[in-house]
Amino acid sequence: MYVYINGKVIPNEQARISPFDHGFMYGLGVFETFRTYNRHPFLLDDHLARLHKSLVDMQIRFSVSREETIAIIQQLLAANRLEDAYIRLNISAGIGDIGLQIDAYTEPTVIVYMKSLPEIAVKEKMCTILKTRRNSPEGETRLKSHHYFNNVLGKREMRNHPHMEGIFLNDYGFLAEGIVSNLFWVKDGIVYTPALETGILNGVTRQFVMAMLGVSGIRCEEGLYTLKDLEQAEEVFLTNSIQEIVPVSRIDHFVYPGERGVFVQSLKAHYACFTHSLWTRYQLTERISMEQ
Repeated sequence: MYVYINGKVIPNEQARISPFDHGFMYGLGVFETFRTYNRHPFLLDDHLARLHKSLVDMQIRFSVSREETIAIIQQLLAANRLEDAYIRLNISAGIGDIGLQIDAYTEPTVIVYMKSLPEIAVKEKMCTILKTRRNSPEGETRLKSHHYFNNVLGKREMRNHPHMEGIFLNDYGFLAEGIVSNLFWVKDGIVYTPALETGILNGVTRQFVMAMLGVSGIRCEEGLYTLKDLEQAEEVFLTNSIQEIVPVSRIDHFVYPGERGVFVQSLKAHYACFTHSLWTRYQLTERISMEQ
C-alpha cells in the first residue's frame, strides 16, 4: 500500500516522520476519516470545514482545498489500485523544539493514509455500556485529534469484536457516544441523540443524518439523556463515516429490532440515495430549495 506524506506518494514501509514532530511529542494534530463512492470522497466539504476549524483551534497554520484533496486521493487510489477506499487525512503540528510551544505552527506534517474498505458491510451491531467514562474535551469542544487514549481504553474493554460497539456515559452519567460512532434512537416517531454538551464529537455523518431528517420533516432532538431513555427506545442506530448507518440489535440485556427496524431501513435507503448521487449536504439543501 502507498501513503501520501508532504507532497509525495510513497510505499507504507518507507514512510517516515521526525521524532521532533509535535504531533508525536505532544499530540498536536487533527484528522478526518471518510470514504469514497465511485472514487468520489463523500461529504468532503464538511470534513474539510471541520478540519480547518480544528487547525485554527490548535494554531496550526494550514489549509487544503477540495481540489487539492481530491487530486491527492486520486493519486493514492491509482497507486493502491483501489476503486473506493477508507481515507484518513492527518495534519500534525510539525517539527519543534523539546518543550511546549505557544507560537503558531507554520510547517505541519501532512499525511493521507489509505486502506481497503471491509469486504463485508456490518449489517447490525450489539452494544454494551462501558465502564470507562467519556472524558471531557480538552478545549471548549471535542476535536478529532491525536488525543485518543480514552477511546483506546473503551476499545480495550470491548476487545476486538467486529460486531460490538461500546457506548460511553460522561462523568455526569448522561449518554454520550460510541467508541467510533455517534448514537441515535427512535421513540414515538421522534429521533433522539445526545447533545454536544455531553462532550461528544460532532460527527460529520451525525450532522448529515440530522440534516436529512430535517429535510424529511422528521423531528430530531438533542439533549441530556440517561440510560432509561435508551432502554425505552423502539429502534437504536449508530453513525460514522465509514460504516454509515448501523442498526443496533442489543444493548446489554435490552433487545431492539436491529436491521429489521422499519425506521432504520427507511433511513438507510434514504442515505444510500445521497451516496449514489454524491450530493453534499449543501447540494441537498440547495436542491430541496429549488424543488420548493
